[in-house]
Amino acid sequence: MNDDLLLILQKKAPSFSKGQRLLARYITESYDKAAFMTASSLGKTVGVSESTVVRFAVELGYDGYPCMQKAMQAMVLNRLTSVQRIEVANDRIGNHDVVTTVLQSDAEKLRQTAELVDREAFASAVQAILKAKRIYVLGCRSVAPLANFLGYYLSFMFNDVRIVTASGASEMFEKLIKVGAEDVVVAFSFPRYSAATVKGAQYCRTTGATVIGFTDTQLSPLGQHSDYVLLAKSDMLSLVDSLAAPLSLINALIVALAAGRGQVLAKSFDVLERVWEEYNVYEKRADSQ
Repeated sequence: MNDDLLLILQKKAPSFSKGQRLLARYITESYDKAAFMTASSLGKTVGVSESTVVRFAVELGYDGYPCMQKAMQAMVLNRLTSVQRIEVANDRIGNHDVVTTVLQSDAEKLRQTAELVDREAFASAVQAILKAKRIYVLGCRSVAPLANFLGYYLSFMFNDVRIVTASGASEMFEKLIKVGAEDVVVAFSFPRYSAATVKGAQYCRTTGATVIGFTDTQLSPLGQHSDYVLLAKSDMLSLVDSLAAPLSLINALIVALAAGRGQVLAKSFDVLERVWEEYNVYEKRADSQ
C-alpha cells in the first residue's frame, strides 16, 4: 500500500468499531510511539486485545500487523524531532540494560544490512569509483564522520578525492561546482535526511556524474537521486544516530577498492611507512623489560 496510513485512517474512520476508533486515535496522536510497538503492547496501551489489533491491520488493507507496523515506521522516519527521539528511546529501553540494548540493536542492524545490500549495485559502485576522474564524498550533519572516514582512506588510493561536509546548500554547491561526467559522487543520507545532501546529489546527476547513495531505503530522498543505492540500516530512535551498519558497509567498500588498487596502494603505503617512521608519526611500543 502506498497511501499514507493517516490518510487511510481518515478515509475508513466512519466504519470503525469502538476498539478500532481507540486504535485509530492513538496511532493518529502518538504515531511516533505506536510505530515501534508490538501488536500486544499496542493493544495493552489502547485497551483492546492483540487479536483486535491484528484484525484492524487487515481491515486497513495490510497483510497483517507487521506490514502495518512497517508502514507506520516508514511514515515517521523523517518526522521525528530530537525530543520525540529521546522519548521513544526511553520507552524502548525502559529498565533494560542500556549497553546490552544498544549493542543488540546495532547487531540486528548489521544482520539486516547484510541481507539488504544489492551485490550487483555494490560491484558496479566499486567499478565506477575505480574508473572515476575525481571522487566527491558528501555527508552533512550527523553523517559527516562517515564522509570523512571514507574520504580518509580513499585519499591513499586515488589522486583527487574531495570531501564535502557543508551543512548548507549554498556552500555545498560552491564545493561541487566542478563536478563533471567523469566524476563519481558518494553521498550519505539517513533519517532525518539532510536537504543539502539530497540537493547536492540531485545537482551532480544533472552534470552527468555517477552518484552512489548510502541510505536506508530505495525510496529515500537520496535513493531517488542515485545511480547505485547501497542500503544500510540506521537506528534513528535516539538522540544519537546509530551508524554501525553504514560504517561496516563503508569498510566493505574500502576493502573492495583496496583490492582493485593493489599495486598503487602498496606503493603509497611503502612511502608513507618510511615517512611515518622518520617523523615519528606513531608512538612506538617500548621494549619489554
